[in-house]
Amino acid sequence: MKLLIASGGGGHFSPALAVIEKLPKDWSFLVVGRKYPFEGEKTLSLEYQTAKKLGIPFQSLTTGRLQRRFTRHTILSLFKIPYGLTQALFILKRYKPDAVLSFGGYVAVPVCMAAKILSIPIVIHEQTLGAGLATKITAKLADKICISWGKSEKYFPASKTVLTGNPIREFQISNFKLLPAGKAGPTLNDRKMIYVTGGSGGAHAVNTLVEGALEKLLEKYIVIHQTGDAREFGDFERLEKFKEALPKELRERYITMKFVDPSLVFKFLKEADLVISRSGVNTVTELLSFGKPCLLIPLPYGQHNEQLQNALFVQEVGLGEVVDQQSLTSEKLYEKVVEMFTSLGKYKAHAEEAKRLVDVDAAEKIIKVVNSVVRN
Repeated sequence: MKLLIASGGGGHFSPALAVIEKLPKDWSFLVVGRKYPFEGEKTLSLEYQTAKKLGIPFQSLTTGRLQRRFTRHTILSLFKIPYGLTQALFILKRYKPDAVLSFGGYVAVPVCMAAKILSIPIVIHEQTLGAGLATKITAKLADKICISWGKSEKYFPASKTVLTGNPIREFQISNFKLLPAGKAGPTLNDRKMIYVTGGSGGAHAVNTLVEGALEKLLEKYIVIHQTGDAREFGDFERLEKFKEALPKELRERYITMKFVDPSLVFKFLKEADLVISRSGVNTVTELLSFGKPCLLIPLPYGQHNEQLQNALFVQEVGLGEVVDQQSLTSEKLYEKVVEMFTSLGKYKAHAEEAKRLVDVDAAEKIIKVVNSVVRN
């Protein structure tokens, strides 16, 4: 079996990795994705870097997307769409896959369109509680639609829809030392730990809010901060300078990273006492699977308030709290963190309930769907 996996990057790449880990040994595959995460930037995407590091066959595809806001890149992006379709046709003709498995994102659209033109079977997977724009387009082309949550069923034809769950990678906990040798004394080990993440690309607004509360947070907690590497904002470089100006005892409690390797993500999720995060669906799935108390700051201009829906779902489970970025200040963020730590047991009491919401066999179920589509 030859499988072509289309992933639009960011949160779409995480479930793709989980499926790749479970593919039968006699299957070959090629991942088609984006090389750069943002228009106009030359920073390599996390999925491209991860694929190269893990030896995953990866083909970059350049295409346009329908942007939520008009920017200086909007017009050029639209002109790239037909180029993306042409490129996808060449990739598929050259690789000759038995099926295409799409995990969404704008890169997946031309790949699925090309597969339909070439009569190649298509299976798509929707990670969210609703239906993303790319999935709505590709669903019309797909032979089967895998969904992660029962709430998504109403968006797709029942005859083509299969509830598989949202696949996450196996928990391979890294032995990476959070603190330098000789620094893990009682004063550090006794402190609670916060893991801050804006998703694979980071989140400038979250970084800025945390930055304003950082000194006060470090007086009480250890903070691990995944900043992303958006050159437009230079958050990582600015926060590194901020760190160097801190008093020694505070500087030792602050760990910054542009990107976090997937195995390290699981380590941080396991060891952190509280996670401050965006609420992309894969982040939410991982938080649920670890039963991890969290403070969620949804992306305010996301498609159909997707991240707000995800965050409210976690809050309903009782695992976390949701705050509105538009009205949030660094001072309010600090107060909310302290408040949550004083009643951490309330959130931990819902950990087992949260874990049961995640289907641990999701990857295998998706592979079975692909296999059945090809055989039929």
